[in-house]
Amino acid sequence: MAMSQTELLHELEPVVAGELDRHLKMAKEWFPHEYIPWSQGRDFDGIYQGEAWQESQTKIPEAARVSLVVNLLTEDNLPSYHHEIASTFGRDGAWGTWVHRWTAEEDKHGTALRDYLTVTRAVDPVALERARMVHMEQGYQSQYDTMLGQLAYVSFQELATRIAHRNTGRVSGDEGCERLLSRIAADENLHMLFYRNLLKAAFELDPNQTMKAVTEVVTTFQMPGNGIQGFARKAMIIANEGIYDLRLHLDEVLMPVLRQWAVFEKTDLDAEGEQARERLAVFLDKTEVTAARFVERREERRARAMG
Repeated sequence: MAMSQTELLHELEPVVAGELDRHLKMAKEWFPHEYIPWSQGRDFDGIYQGEAWQESQTKIPEAARVSLVVNLLTEDNLPSYHHEIASTFGRDGAWGTWVHRWTAEEDKHGTALRDYLTVTRAVDPVALERARMVHMEQGYQSQYDTMLGQLAYVSFQELATRIAHRNTGRVSGDEGCERLLSRIAADENLHMLFYRNLLKAAFELDPNQTMKAVTEVVTTFQMPGNGIQGFARKAMIIANEGIYDLRLHLDEVLMPVLRQWAVFEKTDLDAEGEQARERLAVFLDKTEVTAARFVERREERRARAMG
């Protein structure tokens, strides 16, 4: 018999407490101001009558700039994310302690990214602020209405974010940018481990309900920034540069996490759980074909561009 959300929250509480202790021991304290080259800063136009931003001032290539803006705008919706997970997990006990700790760490990422991009004039600050206003006014609402669905989603999403940050830093060609994004990516990896381990415990408590949640998330997954204006075009630029694409999503996000949960080795599923696993397998096979086709076409485009 499927456990209720309240029962799952209660049964997982000791796991949350253990994972929280592990997280606090592994997390390294760091300070955003130490990652910002403040000496490069100067006044902008406006109140201080400085120099207006021009694209010629940035050293970062377009694809990396697009990815940086998407990553930062995604971080900006933190108030909505906090509301979603606090509403689901609660604000009491180990769950509540984790919710607030996670929120504080994510807020640090947005602060550091915005300071770096503004001080180094990497992106247009006016366009960035306008995009922030539009994106935050939309807010964010999880498409998964169960605790298991949300746990499965963040297990994949935190890993996807880590990879996107690391690859953005690499493509930026900017040492300071890469250093900052590597630091942020290390935090995101710890967040992924927390959620991934929680869902692994959920598989032991209710394997069928958990399998159905994982299948739903994998087959409908979208990054939380998908509501950003022009996201489809931005995502294509990011994919064409190899920062984050379907190939990476399958090979470095979906499959490693699914292997950690041993989803295809489980022997304790009922008919519904088995049906969900079969749907997952079919979807992964289709995704493999689509990912291979995308990479092939991208290589062909690059070959034509090289002449």
